[in-house]
Amino acid sequence: KHPGYRTRSYVTPLHRETTYLCLRWTMLVSPQAERNWQSLASVLEDVLEEQSHRQLFALELGSGTGQHVIRFAQKMPFVTWQPSDIKEESRESIKAYISATDAKTVLQPVYLDASEPWEKWAELSLNSCDVIVAINLLQYSSFKTGVFTGASQVLKQNGLLITYGVYAINGTITPSCNEHLDEEIRKLNPEWGLPDIDVLRQIAYGNGLRMERIVEMEEFHKCLIFRKH
Repeated sequence: KHPGYRTRSYVTPLHRETTYLCLRWTMLVSPQAERNWQSLASVLEDVLEEQSHRQLFALELGSGTGQHVIRFAQKMPFVTWQPSDIKEESRESIKAYISATDAKTVLQPVYLDASEPWEKWAELSLNSCDVIVAINLLQYSSFKTGVFTGASQVLKQNGLLITYGVYAINGTITPSCNEHLDEEIRKLNPEWGLPDIDVLRQIAYGNGLRMERIVEMEEFHKCLIFRKH
């Protein structure tokens, strides 16, 4: 999701035909993910509560360390999660979290580049996802339109796209700390930066998605909730 990961090690014994093997996994740790997973899980639980009577399928774009998807799986057992990331080290970290927690409803992570056409989205089928989650992704990507284009194809009718991050509003970024954040991100890549909510609303609408809600979060972050119509 963003630079600044720590690592933690995990050692697990595996029993195979009386032979014990010890595999060492490297789990990345994002301090921000440790801070915000509970509030994010609360939003997801609230949004998905009406559908909790059936098994849902959710895709997470840019899963990063894997901390979020594991926590979400623990809180929402009625959702099967498909984590994804373009970085191999992130996918290995996700595998480590799955192994460490014995998560039953989290699938093995896949490579997925949201800038590519949806047909290359890890072989996901048309209208196959109930939910797509993108946490701290849009500001670090030059493929904002790709996320909405792909989501419009792989989401089921009435499916949800939920994004989380810091946003500009009507071209204005507040407070000053977010202006500084935007400047720092653009130094990494001029095509990156805090996306404007109104621009995202228009992109979404052009792809058959309607913004339903804006949820105010901690540290000036917001959750944007879009529905495929």
